[in-house]
Amino acid sequence: MDKPFSGKLALVTGASRGIGAATAEALGAAGAHVILTARTSGGLEEVEERIHAAGGSATIAPLDLAENDSIARLAEAIGGRWQALDILVLNAAMLGTLAPVPAIDAKEFARLLTLNIMAQQQLIAAFDPMLRASAAGRVIGLTSTVAQAPRAYWGAYGASKAALETLLLAYAEEVGKISPIRVAVVNPGATATAMRQKAYPGEDQTTLRSPANVGAALVELIAQDFETGLRTRIEG
Repeated sequence: MDKPFSGKLALVTGASRGIGAATAEALGAAGAHVILTARTSGGLEEVEERIHAAGGSATIAPLDLAENDSIARLAEAIGGRWQALDILVLNAAMLGTLAPVPAIDAKEFARLLTLNIMAQQQLIAAFDPMLRASAAGRVIGLTSTVAQAPRAYWGAYGASKAALETLLLAYAEEVGKISPIRVAVVNPGATATAMRQKAYPGEDQTTLRSPANVGAALVELIAQDFETGLRTRIEG
């Protein structure tokens, strides 16, 4: 089937660029109606246009996930139009300043944790009823190597991703035997993104995996009936 997600609804966070945008476009090409969220409306509009130009359908929802009531408003708007959410891709994240643990800025660390972990829990909580209403709900969380292999100066970001993995895998245990929801934690590996470029400014990004490659791999995974609580890394 060239449109395996025809009639399905997907929500992708951080969808204005990079892996989020590529995943949204791949889901749209596979037939899903994709709701795109990010802070930058211009970037979302460009992704939406590309999805439509390729014959897909999408809706943009510009918002800051770290704002107090933004996720609740998003869930209310989506729940008022659709009964079920079939795919939730938790991609939005903040890198923060790479610094030694004693030098981590408290205010920035609070913002980072708010987006990278607290907002993710709020998204799961807000959309759990719609995911349960799906015949095959899928929750995909993007992680990083530093979540399990701590690296100097990456303490803040790595800690947030380690917390995200624990949160997602606990949710997988909670819903695995009482619903069709399947949860996966995915490490995309070294990918040519703006976040990666910020972390490694001298790196030649032409040597890295493309976001399109990651997006295609994620869509292939979502289409499978994988065991919930899967932790995997995209290779190749």
